Amino acid sequence: MVKPAVIGHDGRTSALVAAFRRSPRVKGEVPCLSTGRARVGGDLVEDVLAAAREHRPDFVVIGPEGPLALGVVDALQGKLGIPCIGPTRKLAQLESSKAFTRGLLRRHNIPGNPEHRVFRSLDGLEDYCRELGDFVVKPDGLTAGKGVKVSGTHLQSAREGAEYAAEVLRTHPAAVIEERLDGEEFSLQSFCDGAHVADMVVVQDHKRAFEGDLGPNTGGMGSYSCPDHRLPFLSEEARRAASAINAAVAAAIAEETGETYRGILYGGFMLTRQGLRLLEYNARFGDPEALNVLSLLKTDLVDICEAIVRGTLDQLPVEFAPLATVCKYVVPEGYPDHPVTNTRISLGRVPAESERLKYYFAAVEQRAEGLYLTGSRAIGFVGIGPDLAQAEAIAESAASAVDGPVFHRKDIGTAALVQQRSEHMRRLLGA
Repeated sequence: MVKPAVIGHDGRTSALVAAFRRSPRVKGEVPCLSTGRARVGGDLVEDVLAAAREHRPDFVVIGPEGPLALGVVDALQGKLGIPCIGPTRKLAQLESSKAFTRGLLRRHNIPGNPEHRVFRSLDGLEDYCRELGDFVVKPDGLTAGKGVKVSGTHLQSAREGAEYAAEVLRTHPAAVIEERLDGEEFSLQSFCDGAHVADMVVVQDHKRAFEGDLGPNTGGMGSYSCPDHRLPFLSEEARRAASAINAAVAAAIAEETGETYRGILYGGFMLTRQGLRLLEYNARFGDPEALNVLSLLKTDLVDICEAIVRGTLDQLPVEFAPLATVCKYVVPEGYPDHPVTNTRISLGRVPAESERLKYYFAAVEQRAEGLYLTGSRAIGFVGIGPDLAQAEAIAESAASAVDGPVFHRKDIGTAALVQQRSEHMRRLLGA
């Protein structure tokens, strides 16, 4: 028997806890060492260490990116000798510094980099935006997925692009300006023990708040995966290319830092007319993507974590059920800019959890009088079925039954939206 622990307070962490509870090797509660939200900086790390001393877990899985960037893995492993499924602070630069990741790919000749330039001063900002024509400006640092601005959508000229980059430089060490890409995005997450990677199911996320891919960007309104573990527009060749990039990045970052990457490699990719491009790396499970893949995981998550710690991932078959998933997040009215908070919701009409429907609680608080919204994505409902149509219907029946001031994207996983994405890719490729 083993005792895992987690760090986080979101749908992703709920999915991790649920996966551990399915293991015959875990009995009792899976402790959370910190929500990762209540306190920041050194205080958070000290809180985690205190909780770890109390619970004495065999290993810890870190959910959100913030604690990784603060060095919580360094502290747990260095001070208490507790193995972690998550990279050290130096390795977590893969997510916390976009400039580092672009440079890593360039230095090691790893394919996937778009045209880009890293700026640490104001010199040449407007000229480079004008040279690219269509561009994206990204802060070099963690911004919860909300710091990126795109020409034609948020920025209407090279001058506006330069002004936003200058604003970024007032609070971040660098601004990364990249060519704007046209294509379809997808996520490939891989378990990594430093020398080997084991790929998860390919997932497509939906960042925009409203149906039809309209409205502001969010942390992710939902996502879907297909029974063949690819996507309708994604060839096996392209999936293998993404897998090869994940493996090459694991090797490259170990070579540069001298540290072994043990945790999750999450590549955010885009398939374009020019081929596969890397949009960003995350150093932990995605949210909502974790809800899809962990709902399908057949291999015991405890066994996977132990193989990551021991460096024996290549000796463990990692299997996922050949089913489709659709995740729909219920969020507060006004999300993401002005969400309602401290308001009660009811799940009285929601169908019961089953093998085909999973609930993952996130930004909600259980009080004596009921369940209350706390201001962000509230509950992720995952429908599971033999095809997308059935999985979508299950997720929709649950999400639409929540009573209270909430909404969700009804179009995620529907045939119409998936067909629209596939047709977009066919037009780009001239097929």
